[in-house]
Amino acid sequence: MSVTAFEHPLAKYIRPSAKSTANCPGCGNGILAQAILQAIDELGLSMDDFVFVSGIGCSAWIPSPSFYADVLHTTHGRPIAFATGVKAALPEKHVMVVSGDGDLTAIGGNHLIHAARRNIAMTVFCVNNGIYGMTGGQVAPTTPLGLNTVTTPFGNAENPFDICELVKGAGATFVARWTTYHPRQIVKTAKKAIRKKGFSFVEVVSQCPVEFGRKTGMGNSVQMMEHYKQNSVTIARAQTMKPEDLAGKIVVGEFLDVEKPELIETMARIRAKAMAAAGG
Repeated sequence: MSVTAFEHPLAKYIRPSAKSTANCPGCGNGILAQAILQAIDELGLSMDDFVFVSGIGCSAWIPSPSFYADVLHTTHGRPIAFATGVKAALPEKHVMVVSGDGDLTAIGGNHLIHAARRNIAMTVFCVNNGIYGMTGGQVAPTTPLGLNTVTTPFGNAENPFDICELVKGAGATFVARWTTYHPRQIVKTAKKAIRKKGFSFVEVVSQCPVEFGRKTGMGNSVQMMEHYKQNSVTIARAQTMKPEDLAGKIVVGEFLDVEKPELIETMARIRAKAMAAAGG
């Protein structure tokens, strides 16, 4: 019996040299990677239309080195700073940052809030696994209160960030959150985020069975995704629930979609005005 060769429909977006993945078995990064590529494919865009930027951490390996595109794998906490430079130099490009909650909200937190405040046109995907997965399972700015980690063996004493509320308050124009249990919703939201003129932020709550699941007792990847299924609530439903009933729940959906001036375009107009005043 002959066997027909099958090529994945998104294989054209992956470098031929990318033979393996740096992700652990059960990691949610593959779900997000496929959702991003599916969104690009459905929008009819080319990888030549994009520049991808990542920082340091597990999720930085989503675009680097796999995506067959221009990719900057940058220093810890600085992907948004690099992405800002790319957007200023190449305003016609779609600039996308893919990184983790530790990279973007701890050492990179200042870049995150100011890019949102300035409304720089870029799409940021933040993979939130609630822990520093690549470096051994240390507490992160998103680790739930009371949770045991390598660096908090008797429980985390710090309140975690609600990253979407943080970015929304800082001034972003598009803010959303899904979990890896919601791949179709991620694709739909990613298409909106890519098309948005301004700072778009999508948080993806993702399983890390090796560090978060094992060290916190949440279990393997299947058990963690079952947890996302059982504990995710839509924005509309959350608005009808009491605060005590929302404890431990993951509110998912698109929180914000507004219009406001974008920095790079505003700077171009100011530059033209200054040149005209100078007689240039």
